[in-house]
Amino acid sequence: MKLLATTVISLPLLALAFAQANPAGAASGPDTSPAASRGGTQALHITRNGSRPSAKGPAENFTGSVRVDPLFQANSPSRTAGAYVTFEPGARSAWHTHPLGQTLIVTAGVGRVQAWGGAVQEIRPGDVVWTPPGQKHWHGASPDTAMTHLAIQEQLDGKVVEWMEKVSDVQYGNQPSGKKSP
Repeated sequence: MKLLATTVISLPLLALAFAQANPAGAASGPDTSPAASRGGTQALHITRNGSRPSAKGPAENFTGSVRVDPLFQANSPSRTAGAYVTFEPGARSAWHTHPLGQTLIVTAGVGRVQAWGGAVQEIRPGDVVWTPPGQKHWHGASPDTAMTHLAIQEQLDGKVVEWMEKVSDVQYGNQPSGKKSP
């Protein structure tokens, strides 16, 4: 699992390093990028760490204390957006779905995730969670430990999530399966 997480994180870094080593005009052939084929003039863009303000997770969508640190929004033609989400102990999302699915990469702490009708699963740093499009689910911290994950999802018609009812204390309190020893 650590290899998968390392690979997921390393591939964009390799692409960035390649782009920096081969600046515009250094290529020997014509520009065949999607932007060039459309006549576009998109350029590399860096969003600086800390340049976007943190936001408190809205009470209608979360139970407990949750902080959302936006990382990037979709840049057309891409539909992908991402944020770090930190859940304090016992905090969790409401049930929800994503029109094009969601990938979570746990970066710190111990958390829980559950798909509708399935068992509560424990998640830890390095774990990667894929939720398919339309799958009703929730995620959050364990009762005693905070959890942070990187959330990556695509927009469909400008929407990334459909919020539903809150996760009950009984649903949240179910003992997770797949629990790892510390």
